Amino acid sequence: MNGMILILCLIWGFNFVVMKSANGAFPPVLFAAFRFFVGAAVLFGVVHLKKIPMPSKRNFKWYVLCGILQTTYFNLAIQISLNYISAGLVSVLTYSMPLFFCILAHFFISGERLTVRKMTGIIIGIMGLFFALNITHLDGDLWALILALSSAIAWAVSNLIIKQKLQDCDKVQFTAWQMAVGAGALFLYSFCFENGQSHWSIMSIGYILFSGIIASALAFVLWSYILTKIQASKASISLLLVPVVGIISSYLFLNESLKVSTLIGVLFVLLGIWIVNSSGAKKNPNVDLI
Repeated sequence: MNGMILILCLIWGFNFVVMKSANGAFPPVLFAAFRFFVGAAVLFGVVHLKKIPMPSKRNFKWYVLCGILQTTYFNLAIQISLNYISAGLVSVLTYSMPLFFCILAHFFISGERLTVRKMTGIIIGIMGLFFALNITHLDGDLWALILALSSAIAWAVSNLIIKQKLQDCDKVQFTAWQMAVGAGALFLYSFCFENGQSHWSIMSIGYILFSGIIASALAFVLWSYILTKIQASKASISLLLVPVVGIISSYLFLNESLKVSTLIGVLFVLLGIWIVNSSGAKKNPNVDLI
């Protein structure tokens, strides 16, 4: 399972480079719509080949809700807030998701207690992102900060639904439908509100194919599977590695700077993940925080 989590973090982290590169080729929401449309198309092909039946009415409503939360709202909240606050701050607020997910899990998932140890590890990990992304203060409009933070909450709620309501569903089928719903809404938003032209080339098509097939279809199936197999806290805290991989990938492939504060932040992130995932706790490791 640790290997799958590492692969997922590497894919989503490197996708930061792909998305940054694609900004010059497509309006950002339109690119997200293309990305999830391609991912959904590939997964529907797999569903057809595997002869997976149509989802039940009981599950389908959750597929639609996750598509709206995890695909449509999540991406729109990020793209809109990026117009008013820094990309690094948006990343930190978005990847505060483990904190909200663990709080929700404490109340709604049996056996997922939010302990002092877990909370400490999550906070240290999020602090590490502030260092890694060189964020010294919360700049920008308050509403934009709240909007970016709401992307994390929407993602956390979607993860709770997967963990609680879709434990036994086919993960390929679920991912295909939620991406299709989300992509449709993103296309609609882009058509109504977004300006800018698309510049098609072999490279721009490559951006869509990587983000759609690898970073969406494969990665989200992996994430849904991981979520249903291990504790919410252990699954979600590991995702703090994603922006770290993104920073390192940007340094390697986009020639962006890598500061000492970034390396300090990486150490904090790794420490936070270790605290949450380590089993060698001292006395009363499971004392509830809430």
